[in-house]
Amino acid sequence: MRMYDIIEQKKKGGELSKDEINYFINGYVAGKIPDYQVSALLMAICFNGMTGRETADLTMAMAKSGDMADLSSVPGIKVDKHSTGGVGDKTTLVVLPIVASLGVSVAKMSGRGLGHTGGTLDKLESIPGFKVSIGMEQFLNIVRTVGASVIGQSGNLVPADKKLYALRDVTATVDSIPLIASSIMSKKIAAGADRILLDVKTGSGAFMKTVEDSVKLAEAMVAIGEESGRRTVALVTNMDQPLGKAVGNALEIQEVCMTLRGTGPRDLYEICMHLAANMLCLAGKGSLKQCRVMAEKSIADGSAYEKLKQMVAAQGGDVSVLDDTSKFDRANIAYDVKAEKDGFVHAINAELCGTASMQLGAGRETKDDVIDYSAGIVFNKKVGDSVKRGETVATLYTSSDELCKAAAKTFTAAFSIDTAQPEVKPYVYARITKDGVQYISDK
Repeated sequence: MRMYDIIEQKKKGGELSKDEINYFINGYVAGKIPDYQVSALLMAICFNGMTGRETADLTMAMAKSGDMADLSSVPGIKVDKHSTGGVGDKTTLVVLPIVASLGVSVAKMSGRGLGHTGGTLDKLESIPGFKVSIGMEQFLNIVRTVGASVIGQSGNLVPADKKLYALRDVTATVDSIPLIASSIMSKKIAAGADRILLDVKTGSGAFMKTVEDSVKLAEAMVAIGEESGRRTVALVTNMDQPLGKAVGNALEIQEVCMTLRGTGPRDLYEICMHLAANMLCLAGKGSLKQCRVMAEKSIADGSAYEKLKQMVAAQGGDVSVLDDTSKFDRANIAYDVKAEKDGFVHAINAELCGTASMQLGAGRETKDDVIDYSAGIVFNKKVGDSVKRGETVATLYTSSDELCKAAAKTFTAAFSIDTAQPEVKPYVYARITKDGVQYISDK
């Protein structure tokens, strides 16, 4: 078998066999196949696509390229959750305590933020003392005793994806649904959960900008999950503006606490209720309607918030900052952005807001950048809200005037006000299962 022949076949639109896909992945991870040949194959895949069977075989080959987590010591059905990334997306830290408080274990390996998107690990590390790098046995013990834990990915989890993603990033081969789907699902399968819930973002702050493309990606990932023996459900959710009212690590943790205490912003609460209900349903806790009621009750009676504190304490975090969020480090500078005219907030470009947050110090432009956990943005107004000239629409938090000046320019470009009230968009557009796509009207 030769890599040349595999490239030639895909270049002509042919279908690769399971053996050919395994040869390509195993050879690349072992260092036997050079970058230039893999780049050629990736470009051929971008142009000619892959069948569902090819994509599933690629996913499994990648998942098996390194360590596979063994969650068998954790009793019950384990459900994992994955978001395709967004701005202000702190749903994991709301949803995991909810489902764990209701008896569903979640062992989650998560990632860091890069560019305009935030990372769950960075948010958690804004809690003093919280450790995201712990041994596998300690991780599993926390899941067994507390019900939920979030850690960074292990060094040898899906090495094929690490190598392929780095190459895709520099060869303009990121935007291929088979490659995106296999990248995401290989990590989910290797993480060892029995059931998988996918939160596929759509809109200005998401990788997929249209609902149509987001549904296609969701369908591809659900098919892979089902093919691998994991019951998989996907929701397509709104990321056309930042989620919630806070963007930035410590600011988002504070909003997580508010939401779990029942005082969070409506959009974040609603999307988290959908996600939690679907995770509980996947775990066999009842119908979606019954599971929604259970999720709401866990917030109303305080059990979800208590579960968050248990998880934070188990991983070395200072729980006192959750009860008294004024203990978080505060930014040196708070700059109020004022409305320039009367009207309604017509649009808030989530990607530009994420970029502004990064410029304030809350995110990374490169993997080596150091994060300012206190930096970020807090919104006073969201899309559809009325606003008066001179009224504060958002506050930017940062450590220096220079950073604030650059971020304020970006943020101003993201925020538009019009005389006409905009159309209200749904929080959740669609639910995708192996049985098909169900479009949801939820505002």
